[in-house]
Amino acid sequence: MSDASNEMHANARRFGLGLLLALPLGAEAQSTPTDTAVKATALDTSVKAGKADTSVKITFGGFVDGYYAWDFDRPPTIDRSFAGGAPFMTQPARHNEFNVNLAYIDVKAEGPTVHGRLALQAGTSVQANYAGEATIGQISGPSLGRLMQEAYGGVKLANALWVDAGIFFSHLGMESWISRDNPTYTRSLVAEYSPYYQSGARLVWTASTKLTAQLDVVNGWQNISENNSGKGAGIRLDYTPATGTTVSYYDFFSDEAGNRLRTFNGVGARYAVGRWTLLGEADVGTQSESAADGGTATWSGFQATGRVQLTSVVAISGRVERYADPEQVLIVTGSFDGVPNPAFEANGASIGVDVAPQSRALWRTELRGFRNRKAVFPDGTEPVRRRQDVFVVTSLAVTF
Repeated sequence: MSDASNEMHANARRFGLGLLLALPLGAEAQSTPTDTAVKATALDTSVKAGKADTSVKITFGGFVDGYYAWDFDRPPTIDRSFAGGAPFMTQPARHNEFNVNLAYIDVKAEGPTVHGRLALQAGTSVQANYAGEATIGQISGPSLGRLMQEAYGGVKLANALWVDAGIFFSHLGMESWISRDNPTYTRSLVAEYSPYYQSGARLVWTASTKLTAQLDVVNGWQNISENNSGKGAGIRLDYTPATGTTVSYYDFFSDEAGNRLRTFNGVGARYAVGRWTLLGEADVGTQSESAADGGTATWSGFQATGRVQLTSVVAISGRVERYADPEQVLIVTGSFDGVPNPAFEANGASIGVDVAPQSRALWRTELRGFRNRKAVFPDGTEPVRRRQDVFVVTSLAVTF
């Protein structure tokens, strides 16, 4: 064979070897999506070297919290409510009934410069919590609003600074709307009587590894549909001095109830280290009264919660709390049997047991009671009100 022919065959072998070595690189770039995330890459029309990665990670999830509750006062209706129809709390909302407290499906987007979440929900806690949504005009209102747990998109403005717009969880308080994420199954009264959600825009700035600051400008005090011409605004500061410890301050200012100024301030702390989780919160709110009455109405509350993980499967929790709204800004008890509107000024306590047979399942049982200064709790066995109320609830929640 000639020297030219030998050289030609050598070149062919080198080319084939190079092609085989390149194949694994191409196969790795076509990775198969997992069952929890699908990676979508934006179309890049530029071929300039060094262009920033514009990939956005999309994840899907879901949650179902089913429950059964028994109220020892046996309320006159299956709704655990005042005689006037306003619920004491969003969960558990029904007595002597198997039902769904909260179920949702969601999709999240996370990218270098954009993010967002869309979550659709249903359940008795949703119906109770969104019952006060305004209906002005023929569009929006509770029938639409209660379906949307969150629906927002956000853009990165600068390093560690984001702006979001849409419907999102409130910046107030220390407890989550989702039962799984709290140290006790039911939420404290200070959580129940401050907003769980807001509609508007927010700036979130991660100032350092220890400090995060947030500014919210929203329609008002927990409403998606507007109920007046005013708007609300507030800030939140979260300081993390050490791993597992967070100290928070939050406030809110808005026009409510016929252009009356409402203010709200709160502080809280969370400690989660080892087997222990401790949570505390104290809130105070004010609202100017009508021009005819003058003055300012005030309400306040606090809660202290502890949870300890006894084994890898079993945990116990407990809480003490107080809530007082003497001038009935947020809790209007309603007249009953000729007795006009006694004020809600209650102390409460609860104890709970959690069993987690696997990472995605959580069975929680809680015994909880209140004692009010005056009789406000309806009794289904007699046409009277009582000063105390005790109930037990058990729940099985599964995260997908």
